[in-house]
Amino acid sequence: MSDDPWREKLSDAEYKVLRQGATERPYTGEYWDIKDTGVYFCRACGAELFRSETKFDSRCGWPSFYQPAEGSNVTYIRDESLGMQRIEVRCGTCDSHLGHVFEGEGFDTPTDLRYCINSISMRFEQTGDAGSEA
Repeated sequence: MSDDPWREKLSDAEYKVLRQGATERPYTGEYWDIKDTGVYFCRACGAELFRSETKFDSRCGWPSFYQPAEGSNVTYIRDESLGMQRIEVRCGTCDSHLGHVFEGEGFDTPTDLRYCINSISMRFEQTGDAGSEA
């Protein structure tokens, strides 16, 4: 898809993060602290990205997950911007920027990974009772 349809489909803030790789400020996104059971989809194209069962509180101010959904629609790009070495996470369907994945931070999760994802990159659909996420 060329740039024009994305500009029409997304708000300015969504476009800046999803298509230009910006980052929302910590503790400002709509999903950083929700505990509901459900599925997180790409806000741009609707591809399934993460499930609430893998969401955890990393106290970083962004939604954090320890793994993508099964049959994941995420891809990875080495990001050496800002004088750091990071791994960018993108939607595998529409190539939108989602956030970054970090390894070796010592969280008590089944993997050694923290997917730090912008809330504005996702849309959440509740599948169970509110507040039932562990």
